[in-house]
Amino acid sequence: MSRRNFNDLQAFVTVAREGSFTRAAAALGVTQSALSQTIGGLEARLQIRLLTRTTRSVSPTEAGERLVRAIGHRFDEIEAELDALTELRDKPAGTVRITCADQVLKSILLPRLGPLLNEYPDIRLEFDINYGLRDIVADRFDAGVRLGDYIDKDMIAVPIGPPLRMAAVASPSYFAAHPRPGVPGDLMAHRCINLRTPTYGGLYAWEFERDGRQLNIRVDGPLTFNSSPHIVTAALAGLGIAFLPEEDFAPHLEAGRLLRVLDDWCPPFSGYHLYYPSRRQPSPAFSLVVEALRI
Repeated sequence: MSRRNFNDLQAFVTVAREGSFTRAAAALGVTQSALSQTIGGLEARLQIRLLTRTTRSVSPTEAGERLVRAIGHRFDEIEAELDALTELRDKPAGTVRITCADQVLKSILLPRLGPLLNEYPDIRLEFDINYGLRDIVADRFDAGVRLGDYIDKDMIAVPIGPPLRMAAVASPSYFAAHPRPGVPGDLMAHRCINLRTPTYGGLYAWEFERDGRQLNIRVDGPLTFNSSPHIVTAALAGLGIAFLPEEDFAPHLEAGRLLRVLDDWCPPFSGYHLYYPSRRQPSPAFSLVVEALRI
């Protein structure tokens, strides 16, 4: 059974409602002659006259009235549903999935995106806390957050935070029992708290730079973690020297619970960026997230 084309029915309903081929043709965006041919073809297929034409007006016949009552409201419902779909397309809604680390979620993402959720209640955010270099395309994330130096060149990178600095810190009790290091090489004689990087499985080599001279120091110590919050806790407990972005230690440095060393060996570097693959038609929700985070 062939699928029917309902354009002629819509044309008929429009003529019947407008009571004029001229007005109906204008509403449908067609010529009067084309519209007249469409109605004539419909009447020929149905083998019944649907419209009574006079020199001054057009009105439905009894059969035409019956057809308008039967199908007219259905075209109205279709138009209303299509309008609703258009609103849904343009309305900021849906879920945006982001993979990131704890600290950036707490310090940047939630403070910036909280007001967005209040303004657009149909937007949903899902965060994946992960310290590895996730493949956001394969893992079906909309975006990820990394330091600017670690983003693939084929990704769009949007800066969302200021430049960062690393900080080597320990508690006052630790430095009461151990001399403060004056140069990065002195760390070899200290108990240091290591970070194991999830992506490569190895221990992170502490990176220092001064006057164009770069040093990567592989430290040793009794503790190794794969996330930064536990490293901060261990440093506060006096268990060794820790090395993380200074924002991880900020409140404890201000309160004097942690003391900083080797400050002149820790220059600023590119901060956090939101990264995502190039896309032709980002959703309204995703576009709002990007703009809320962009600095």
